Amino acid sequence: MGLVDEVKMVSHARDWRGRSRTPRSAERWAAPKERREFPTAWARTTPARLARAGIQRGLLGPLVWSQVSPRVYGADRLDRVDGPVVIVANHSSHLDTPLLLRSLPPRLAQHVAVGAAADYFFDARWRATVSALMFNAFPVERLGNRRIKSIAPELLAEGWNLLLFPEATRSPDGWMHPFRLGTAQLCCNAGVPAVPVAIRGAYAAMPRGRNWPRPGRPRIAIRFGPPLVPETGETAADFSVRMLDAVTQLWAEEELGWWGSSRAAGTLMPPTGPAGAEWRRQWEATRPLPDAGARGRIWRP
Repeated sequence: MGLVDEVKMVSHARDWRGRSRTPRSAERWAAPKERREFPTAWARTTPARLARAGIQRGLLGPLVWSQVSPRVYGADRLDRVDGPVVIVANHSSHLDTPLLLRSLPPRLAQHVAVGAAADYFFDARWRATVSALMFNAFPVERLGNRRIKSIAPELLAEGWNLLLFPEATRSPDGWMHPFRLGTAQLCCNAGVPAVPVAIRGAYAAMPRGRNWPRPGRPRIAIRFGPPLVPETGETAADFSVRMLDAVTQLWAEEELGWWGSSRAAGTLMPPTGPAGAEWRRQWEATRPLPDAGARGRIWRP
């Protein structure tokens, strides 16, 4: 490099190695690029709905059912449900959505839109397209920056049922985490019921970090509760507590049974897991659900 070239480089705020001499903290501020909202209306057209029904019933549902052993309880509680509802469930695995869609009565399942994290499922066009087509997913902003306007109220007004996870993200350790108020606020504003659901065993079957369920067809329990209707004047915070209590009661049915869980209603604490190191919490969350055909087997994580 000649002397003239070196002078030109230094004059452009570069040192002799070509590195910037301007500290990053002193660089000119630039406004972040506005995120473009991915359109999802096409996923609710008749051709997309027919394609989705074929994918879910002919491919995805049977595939999931062949890898795990789900048991569905309380789906008959939705037989008389008429009109849009918000299905709320705990969230610990990517199995949760296909399991729930397969467990719902067909007349409800074929008219469900799924709220999906905008920063994960809609960060790439290909993933957004697949999510919208397979699950009728729409973006939900969970980071608090509100750069994406929620279309959930519009979907409810159009008669769509919604599947939402009030925890806003998958549990990192398999245990339930606090519910955010957005789902409860949506139900209160729209005046629509919330259907509580507890899913147990999905984390043990396919926790974070796995792209395929563990071998052996692990048992999963999916329990539906009766719809909860927001009362007149009820705040979103109070309704959120009711939703959490309902999911907690359904969760406890695995150990206490329906009668024992019903008698303990209002006194049960949310299943937040044991205190201690993260490895121990995750280890406890992988404990297999009791099954008559698995008595005497040694539990191994």
